[in-house]
Amino acid sequence: MQVCPTALPGVLLLEPRVFRDTRGQFSETWNAAAFAALGIAAPFVQENHSRSHRNVLRGLHYQIEHAQGKLVRVVRGAVHDVVVDLRRSSPHFGRHCATRMTEDDARLLWVPPGFAHGFLALTEPADVVYLVTDVYAPQHERTLLWNDPALAIDWPLRGAAPVLSDKDAAGVPLAQAETYP
Repeated sequence: MQVCPTALPGVLLLEPRVFRDTRGQFSETWNAAAFAALGIAAPFVQENHSRSHRNVLRGLHYQIEHAQGKLVRVVRGAVHDVVVDLRRSSPHFGRHCATRMTEDDARLLWVPPGFAHGFLALTEPADVVYLVTDVYAPQHERTLLWNDPALAIDWPLRGAAPVLSDKDAAGVPLAQAETYP
């Protein structure tokens, strides 16, 4: 597996070997020993599958308690994936990194606890599957405002308005957000 660092230390873009032939393709998406060697040793306790229509923007989500590490992959379509550092002790606090992920590239994104995560569906549909390191705790879930000017995220909307849930539309700007130490 090839590891590609991102602009945020600890957030890793992982490129597994993909074996393609006339039948299709195969790749290993999780191997506890291989991931532990990369520093990703937290046990996964839940798997989530999200299907979104084109221009659906989900995020930027995080849990202030029961913070979740996420191993994200796109199994159908394509997304613009964004991660924001919410650790006040980090020199990268408030910065983000973004990457395009597709079903064809088979890449995985490791998002450690302490970061907000979200994505924009670029295709119709886009299926995202992610393993998480802690349980969903709705009372601790927070949403960072997706279009906060302080974050300066360049969402590739191409003139279209994003489709947002009420929760995502009501996200709070970074200056008012609960964050991590």
